[in-house]
Amino acid sequence: MTKFHRPLVLCCSVLALSACGADEIASPGSGGDIIINNPTPTPSPAPSPTGGASPVTAAASCPTISDGLTDSGVLNVPGGTVRVCTLPRRFTASTTLPYISGVAYRMNGRVDVGTDGGPTASANDTNVTLTIEPGVVVYAGTGLSYLVVNRANKINAVGTATQPVIFTSEQNVLGNATDDSSQQWGGVVLLGRAPITDCAAGGATPGTVDCERDTEGSPDPALYGGATPTDSSGKLQYVQIRYSGFVLSANSELQSLTTGGTGSGTELSHIMSFNSSDDAFEFFGGVVNAKYLVAVGAEDDVLDTDTGVQAQFQYVLSIQREGQGDSMIEADTNNSSTGHTPRQDTVVSNATFIQRSTAGSNNAAMLIRGGADYKLLNTVVHSPNRSCLRLSLADTIQQTGTDENGPPEFRSVVMQCASPAFLGTDGVTEADVQSIFNAGTNNNANFTTTLASGFINGSNESAVTPFNASTISSFFDNTSYIGAVRDSSDTWYTGWTCNSAAANLGASNKACTTSPVT
Repeated sequence: MTKFHRPLVLCCSVLALSACGADEIASPGSGGDIIINNPTPTPSPAPSPTGGASPVTAAASCPTISDGLTDSGVLNVPGGTVRVCTLPRRFTASTTLPYISGVAYRMNGRVDVGTDGGPTASANDTNVTLTIEPGVVVYAGTGLSYLVVNRANKINAVGTATQPVIFTSEQNVLGNATDDSSQQWGGVVLLGRAPITDCAAGGATPGTVDCERDTEGSPDPALYGGATPTDSSGKLQYVQIRYSGFVLSANSELQSLTTGGTGSGTELSHIMSFNSSDDAFEFFGGVVNAKYLVAVGAEDDVLDTDTGVQAQFQYVLSIQREGQGDSMIEADTNNSSTGHTPRQDTVVSNATFIQRSTAGSNNAAMLIRGGADYKLLNTVVHSPNRSCLRLSLADTIQQTGTDENGPPEFRSVVMQCASPAFLGTDGVTEADVQSIFNAGTNNNANFTTTLASGFINGSNESAVTPFNASTISSFFDNTSYIGAVRDSSDTWYTGWTCNSAAANLGASNKACTTSPVT
């Protein structure tokens, strides 16, 4: 996760009717208070819509919800105007944000769903569910804005294949974001009561109710952890998260989607991260199951898994921007908690990783370390400018131990890599890594990719015999192909995503830079 960030420029809202109102796991940032006093700009006339689109007209008023919305006036956007309805700082009762043409919902700083209920259920749990209807746009009015679903509360953000729920920045809503923009707001955070490791309290037993952590990047307490593997933080389905990763406190920042101690009852599918300035998805502990993940333009890692997470992922499409990004996989960290249990156990099947960067602190497209157990199945790795696989720390490749599955496993994994394809560090040699990779079945580290449109399986990929992932867990589908996208008829990724210079994900998509309220 470690990386350097360029300076930021923030802009206040242009509202027509109202003015702007673990060290080794953390990423670098800037500390201290951030105070920006920009002059109020003169609103520009709303441009005419293009491409035959109907102009958007601001709704007459904000909808009525239990905690109340603040009517923050009308915002000029490309193609018309929208009514800005500012969310409360905390939802204290179950609420629905309805889709209404001409309405955009604004976060003005941190927004909490419910109040943290602690590591165990009690009569004090607030049990708040925030429901967000298909097509709703929630945007950040300030860089310091982010959404937190606290323990014992839920989100129900469920879009459709043609009407995703979109979380984004004000700059994007105004039409001012570009294909290279990032770090414009915080992100979405789900917190739960499932077991974690790397406890904040000294002497706490990992995986118990005494083991809690604070969310990376949060300047105020946002705790997670407990002993309920089946805990639920709700649903995210058909969701876009654009331009996230703002530095919220010293030395750390959020990702597009951060989960902390969420349980197996949480439903995650069809989620897109676009231009996160840190990781696309980071999962701290808990039990995580997710399918159909798309990550485009992440400036650090794509799947970052930490603190004893038990994770299963299938159908992962990741495409970096030219000159940006570190690893596709970063599994766990090297620290004093390496031997804690539950040991991380992650399985990924049917991924396509397009690694375009030439440099990064992890030195490889995939880094597995810190004693993590890992299985990579049915995956295509295109990394012509960097090594493909790095294993670090002797604990990572050990055969036996407490809660230990042995060295990482690879089945039907093909890789186009720079030389050397394999790297070993901290007690692991290059020969060790190559031997572990070759011990699997149908693996090829000298593969030549023939991907169409940059990510769709071509003839070489189609010729690879897949591994039956359903033999690992019933969560996984038994596919007849490797990679995330079988062929040109396999279009699960289109319609609910957006396009950019880095990835054209379908003719029916709008550009990610396009204001989502038009």
